[in-house]
Amino acid sequence: MTQSHDTAGNETRGSADLERQLEQHRVELTAHCYRMLGSPFEAEDAVQETLLRAWRSLDRFEGRASLRSWLYRIATNVCLDMLHGRERRARPMDLGPAKTADHPLGEPLPEATWIQPIPDGRVLPEHGDPAEIAESRETIRLAFIAALQHLPPRQRAVLILREVLQWEAAEVAELLDTTVASVNSVLQRARATLAASKVAADDPSPPMDEKQRALLSRYVDAFERYDLDALTELLHEDASWTMPPYALWLQTHDDIRRWCLGPGIGCRGSRLVPTAANGLPAFGHYKPGPSGYEPWSLQVVETSGGCISGITFFLDTATLFPLFGLPPRLER
Repeated sequence: MTQSHDTAGNETRGSADLERQLEQHRVELTAHCYRMLGSPFEAEDAVQETLLRAWRSLDRFEGRASLRSWLYRIATNVCLDMLHGRERRARPMDLGPAKTADHPLGEPLPEATWIQPIPDGRVLPEHGDPAEIAESRETIRLAFIAALQHLPPRQRAVLILREVLQWEAAEVAELLDTTVASVNSVLQRARATLAASKVAADDPSPPMDEKQRALLSRYVDAFERYDLDALTELLHEDASWTMPPYALWLQTHDDIRRWCLGPGIGCRGSRLVPTAANGLPAFGHYKPGPSGYEPWSLQVVETSGGCISGITFFLDTATLFPLFGLPPRLER
């Protein structure tokens, strides 16, 4: 009986140890799947499937590769399966030119149309080398995820593995069951596609220093007071103003002002709650309502050269606010 109990105890401890080993890779696997899929919810589904497959097939894992490499192999193939036959996700500026403030808003497009934001905590490690974390932050930015979406799935996987994760060509070839020559050829085509798309070139995110914090503080103050003069002073002349799930997007100070004072006037008196998404500053945006301040959008703010270069208002608060741990409403 004692031996039986010891055996059961050892198996339980072994399972718990294995679960911990698998779980320690969750954040980086989520980042990998998010780069592939452009959706935090699909990325989490892919990671769950990856860990489940790993658990079920552990008896076939013979240690010929590291556990991390093996998990990336499974995760990449899960993502390739999920992407089969799908259209790429996009940002509004990928679908057409900027419009004017008097242009009809149009009908909302399906969720699968859009790149969605992801909380930093789901894809960036809490601790580690600051330079490596900063580099990881750049590779989850909305602009970079949008650039990746221009690539066919296999090219996307190769580029991520080679240039984001810095894997050797031979490692990628083994993961994808192909040759080094094929990997190099695919990578060359992926680079050419990104160059032609003109969406990959983007200024690096500025560090969160005193200047950046002051800029964001001024933005929050101007938005909450609904001071359009102060707000537009903070924007680049060609700053983008986007509102998924709508394809309409704006770019000029004049159109942004006219939108805010016209169709967007309901945002007067809003409150912003800080968070972080895609390595960028973000805010839960609450509009005044009959029972307090009600969720309206998740704002993701992009900055460059000491100004705000873009604001994305993700309007799907029903799914995004719980994901980001934002309260369902604010009291007056």
